[in-house]
Amino acid sequence: MKLYKTKKDNELYYYYNTKKEKLWCFRHKYYDSLGKRKEKFKQGFKSEKDAYRALLEIKTEILNGEVKRVENSNLTVSEWLDIWFETHKNDWKITSQKQRENAIKHQMKPLLGKYKLLELDKTTYKRVFINELLKKYQPGTVQLFHRLFKVAINAAVDNEILTRNRFNKITIPKEKTTDNFLTADELKKFLTAAKEFENITNYSLILLLARTGLRKGEAFGLKWEDINSSTKTLSVQRTRDNKGVRSPKTKNSYRTILIDDTLIHQLKVYRSWCRETMLTFGKRLAEDDFIFISYQTGTPITDATLKYSFDRLIKRCGFKHITPHGLRHAHATILIAKRIPVKTIADRLGNTAQMILEIYGHSFKDLEEESVQAFEQALNM
Repeated sequence: MKLYKTKKDNELYYYYNTKKEKLWCFRHKYYDSLGKRKEKFKQGFKSEKDAYRALLEIKTEILNGEVKRVENSNLTVSEWLDIWFETHKNDWKITSQKQRENAIKHQMKPLLGKYKLLELDKTTYKRVFINELLKKYQPGTVQLFHRLFKVAINAAVDNEILTRNRFNKITIPKEKTTDNFLTADELKKFLTAAKEFENITNYSLILLLARTGLRKGEAFGLKWEDINSSTKTLSVQRTRDNKGVRSPKTKNSYRTILIDDTLIHQLKVYRSWCRETMLTFGKRLAEDDFIFISYQTGTPITDATLKYSFDRLIKRCGFKHITPHGLRHAHATILIAKRIPVKTIADRLGNTAQMILEIYGHSFKDLEEESVQAFEQALNM
């Protein structure tokens, strides 16, 4: 391809493509941060004006010290995600590593991978990523994928490839907790069915989730040493799933909470069962053993056991779909209905007061309406 210099700038050229169409390009020579001579070439402009504008932008960025932006102008989202993951994967917990690896492979790359990192705009991102994900996933799951992508973009900003994260102010509809919780009456029915039809491990675990509001990983991570019958307390020190044991989700997740007599009694009954079960496998129950174990193997249970138990109970009770996290929502909404202070609920669930207000705002709205009516009635008595 033969290039012809223009009069406008000595780095600006025009040329003819195979269809004999006149197009423009530029070739800008510069030095990188190490003093090495580089050249930026870009072609395909349909007018001299467009080519000249792009050339001036490149020159301005280099003069402003934004050399990395120039060098990475052709970097695709897919290429950056690979760089980001390989660079930081050893800094993350194994669960975060797998979560991000799967999100890159199954959601980010298929929908965004072909776009150039520097050219992906907010409108395109929302149209081809957020809106497409909302067709397949719940808003809470889409919010997770969006949050993970923003982490990758923040890393590009830290590396001076991007000047800012343009995806920070994306609005995603909030998932309604009403889709994943039980009323007090429904919870009673659920627990009754669990006691009657599930094995003692499943029932004890479900009862604990309902009466404490613990996350399932926190419940799986409980050891007998974390239960204090004399003070009627339970301490959350770790979380566990099929990928292993880790520290709790946040610093607020480390907590010691009060538990009621019903749960204490069930845990005592269950501990006796565990002791007998462990003996059949030639082992003695220890204080540092995980609480919830399989009757088939005597080893700690994880997600699959609880999922199958929930599937059976939902079908038996005739309820809509509910996950173990729904028991956490039920615990919170029941406490809110009983007018327990927000700070108390937050401490019990291992959240901040602000998070409780955001997640359960609809429940507090109902209480606000009640308070207005109560005040009016008081004045009219």
